[in-house]
Amino acid sequence: MPRPSRSDERAPGRRRALGYAVLAAASLPLAGAAWIAVTGLLARSELMAAQQDLDALRQSMARQATPASAAGAQPMSPRAVEQAVRSAAAHAARAHRLTTGPAWYSAAALPFLGDPVRTVRGAAHAADRLAGDVLNPLVHALPRPTPDGSGDGMSEALTTLQQHAPDVDRATRVAAEVRADVHDLPRSSWLPAADRARAGLAQQLDRLAPVMTDASVAARVLPSMLGAQGERRYFLAFQNLAEARGTGGLPGAFAVLRAERGHLSFERFGNNTEMATAKADIDLGADFAARYRGSDPTHVWANSNMSPHFPYAARIWAAAWREHTGERVDGVIAIDPVTLSRFLRVTGPAGMADGTRLTADNVVDLTERASYALYDDVGRRKAFFVDAARAAAGPLISAADDTHRLPALLVAVNDAQQEGRLKVWSAHTEEQRLIESRPYSGTLPDTPGPFAGLVVNNAAGSKLDYYLDRSLVWEAGGCSRGDRPVTVTMTLTNRAPASGLPSYVTLREDRRPYPTRPGDNRLLVSYYAGAGASLTSATLDGHPTMLTSGVERRHSVFTTDLELPSGSSRTLVLHLREPHANGTPALLQQPLVTPLRATLKPRGA
Repeated sequence: MPRPSRSDERAPGRRRALGYAVLAAASLPLAGAAWIAVTGLLARSELMAAQQDLDALRQSMARQATPASAAGAQPMSPRAVEQAVRSAAAHAARAHRLTTGPAWYSAAALPFLGDPVRTVRGAAHAADRLAGDVLNPLVHALPRPTPDGSGDGMSEALTTLQQHAPDVDRATRVAAEVRADVHDLPRSSWLPAADRARAGLAQQLDRLAPVMTDASVAARVLPSMLGAQGERRYFLAFQNLAEARGTGGLPGAFAVLRAERGHLSFERFGNNTEMATAKADIDLGADFAARYRGSDPTHVWANSNMSPHFPYAARIWAAAWREHTGERVDGVIAIDPVTLSRFLRVTGPAGMADGTRLTADNVVDLTERASYALYDDVGRRKAFFVDAARAAAGPLISAADDTHRLPALLVAVNDAQQEGRLKVWSAHTEEQRLIESRPYSGTLPDTPGPFAGLVVNNAAGSKLDYYLDRSLVWEAGGCSRGDRPVTVTMTLTNRAPASGLPSYVTLREDRRPYPTRPGDNRLLVSYYAGAGASLTSATLDGHPTMLTSGVERRHSVFTTDLELPSGSSRTLVLHLREPHANGTPALLQQPLVTPLRATLKPRGA
């Protein structure tokens, strides 16, 4: 019997080795998948731990930003805050490390199958950068309350902000980069849980980005604007929302605010009667002159803020104050009774000279409605409005110097800014350049793109806009020939009662060729569209109507003179053609007593 060859003897061993190799090769993806599953669960645990730290920190910040009367539990100590930030950063860093390495890298590169892996890796990396490079410098730049509220409030806050301004600026850039990276992650994969996590993170970053930009701008301009390098003085206008103007309401009472090294004080108070004859001999451009030719805003104080572009009004007020007193101001600030309500929520009630108790709950109604019934004499009524502003100013100054109440006051300021109720303009070019892109600048943007703005100016001289409701529905059609149709439906409702209102509220100072009743209102209604938009047709209450057209800061503007009887609603529908642009328009929010109800419907929504 022939002996087997040596090669035949080695064949079973080779087959076994080949089998082991095939088994090992087949096991590699399984091992990699198992590794990703295990480390993914560990990373999820780390991210949940980081979230717990951040939740505790957010709750503490919320208590810190709550008025002392309602704060309840005390916020974290500065040391506890630092520990929470370090703990969150450590957990996020470990989650990031767990989702790196050859297995995660290779799996993420797979078409389709790797999409959720990419999402998880990207989310962990985003959390690591946010906790370490964004949250840490931002928290250190915030004012730190002391247990008893002692300290130097705003002055110390400005010092802290100056010290950390470069760090806040870098954190803002990181937040923008992280936001872009998260938006580049797969939006839809075969793992819904990963998609939901990405969507939630993207929403949080969308909310964080403008906050970080505001913080960065504040870190650069607030110290100088609040007198860190020397005294600053500002003209502060209190807008009366009962008579609508483009920036909010008629400029009624005013004050001169002084700032020096963070310490605030009011030098004087006055009302619009004092400013009635003041004129502003300034040139605001040919478009402004053409649009407001008949109103003469630079020479008629009551018309000085008809434009919704706040820098126009601010420049007029600053120039008029200089003409009236010979004094220059470093900027202009505008607030309204709703803003005072937010401040009083922090400071507590304020007592007026006549014994009236001014609170967060009654200040709007008292100054915009009830006071007209309390005082028949116009002079006494104007004095009441000034006294209300003076009364609220005292507690406001005290809160700014209180390290415990300052955070809550800053939150109130931020909320008022976001609603467009607190507007700021600086006479210093570099400062104005930095703030003009932020909501609190009140700037009407002059950039191209879809835009929607309903602006009303009271044309009757009455005080009936306390009772005004406004709604706007914007709806775009499909693009054709490089543009698209847009339909805008605006409804205005006058809720003023037909009887029982003081004569000063219902008094009509306009000239009209038709009879009216007490409570009837009249408005100049303007719609601000995007640059290059054209009006194809319009209806008022279902009947064809004509509007005048103009241009303001590149926006196409269409205006009508509208009589609005007591208890009535009127609907204005505009059919427009505008240059094609995807997405919803930027929305102009004119702050009145009742907020605008806006519905934006891009095509297919």
